[in-house]
Amino acid sequence: MKIVAFTGKSNSGKTTLIEKIIKVLHPSYCVAAIKHDPKNKAQIDTEGKDSYKFFQAGADVVIASANKTTMMFQDALDMEFLYKMFYKKDYVFIEGLKELELPRICVVRDEIDEKYIPYSDAFALDMSVKNISILPSGVCVLDVNNPKEIIEWIDKNARKING
Repeated sequence: MKIVAFTGKSNSGKTTLIEKIIKVLHPSYCVAAIKHDPKNKAQIDTEGKDSYKFFQAGADVVIASANKTTMMFQDALDMEFLYKMFYKKDYVFIEGLKELELPRICVVRDEIDEKYIPYSDAFALDMSVKNISILPSGVCVLDVNNPKEIIEWIDKNARKING
């Protein structure tokens, strides 16, 4: 499994980029995504449905069907647990969680925020970004509109974990 994290300001295009990469990789590769929700806003079930009621009442919930499984937990899960859960995947993409020590691509729109430089290994941006010159020499700059180029970087730089 190859694991890489994506970071960047809100509305910088992280989700859009990850989605593009997944579409290039799927169905040839098995891909998982972990999205950090720092403000606790994510809703993945429909109000009024049984699973929603169970979760709102305080239970961990697994929705199992013939084609997919959806899980909702009341507590934050340890990353090692999540890695193990995805051990059969070829790629795992993590959106956010900048404190995790993982190879990391910072997605940028408009201008680079200096606070992301210390923990980013590459920057995915386009030519509209005005302050590229603030990046230290040797930092990889990727074309945010070229998911194949970004996949090549991931293949070379991702953390590799054998199941």
